[in-house]
Amino acid sequence: MGYYCRSNFDANTPFVITAGAAGDVGSCKEAFWAADDCLCLKCSNIVNNKFVLFFLETKQFYFKSQVRMGAIPRLSRKVVESLPIPIPPLSEQNRIVGILDTFTESIENLKKQISERKKQYEHYRDQLLDLEGKPGVEMKAMGEIGSFIRGSGIQKSDFVEKGFPCIHYGQVHTKYGLSATSTISFINESLFKKCKKAVKGDIVIATTSEDAEGVAKPVAWLGNEEVAISGDAYIFHHNQNGKFIAHLFVSHRFMLFKVKYATGTKVVRISGDSMAKFIVPLPSLSEQQHIVSILDSFEASIANLEQQLSLRQKQYEYYRNMLLTFDE
Repeated sequence: MGYYCRSNFDANTPFVITAGAAGDVGSCKEAFWAADDCLCLKCSNIVNNKFVLFFLETKQFYFKSQVRMGAIPRLSRKVVESLPIPIPPLSEQNRIVGILDTFTESIENLKKQISERKKQYEHYRDQLLDLEGKPGVEMKAMGEIGSFIRGSGIQKSDFVEKGFPCIHYGQVHTKYGLSATSTISFINESLFKKCKKAVKGDIVIATTSEDAEGVAKPVAWLGNEEVAISGDAYIFHHNQNGKFIAHLFVSHRFMLFKVKYATGTKVVRISGDSMAKFIVPLPSLSEQQHIVSILDSFEASIANLEQQLSLRQKQYEYYRNMLLTFDE
């Protein structure tokens, strides 16, 4: 979505995208300009726009299933135009919208709280890690305090239901937070024996991404057993506090560093040799733990809010589907 100086549809008009993000459903809180690939539904005065929007949301999976894949995914207008929409009395529509609005407002409030708490975490993280020049703090290159070990080839097709723990580089981006004590994937013993492995306290680093911001995303491995690591990832083995090092890898200081050393356009990479040059502040281990404890409290608060958000979204979807299911 972008901006245009004119509008051709009123605020809250529901729409379905028919090309690109084909099958997506939405509306705008302000009057907007809809291009050719945005199919808008103008509702009469006996229909509540938000009622139609909520109903279309229940059909989004169906819309997606009808998309013709290609260079530009497309959804036929006929799929949308032929969809029957139940129209109960306006008073019933308003009642349903009122109930669902309560859920969506709660969801938006939780998202806002999460966003604010993440900003607080980032502020205090960078403040707490700004240690250069302070008493008892040494400035050292990562290569001086540990070693970077390249992971070995594990494909997703190698995963088994039960076996030996492993972390695939793609999962670092999508499945793990800043630390982990268990894995979601496993491989057989034969492959496990051949793989490079992280031990407790090591940092697992995904060294490829779609952009510089995502490259070198870390996971501090805090599990008691060894874990196999895939290619396109590095293990940083060291004798410092694992979570302290992981926080350094997501700091503003490291962001400025990796933008300088990352290479590639469509696929962005950073090497172990490059990461070894990153200069970090090293206070005593007790001070590292003190900083980690403060930042852990922010992480716990964010995780709690995200859990609340997940539960509220499930509640919303349950009641939305229940309220918008009508006898034929």
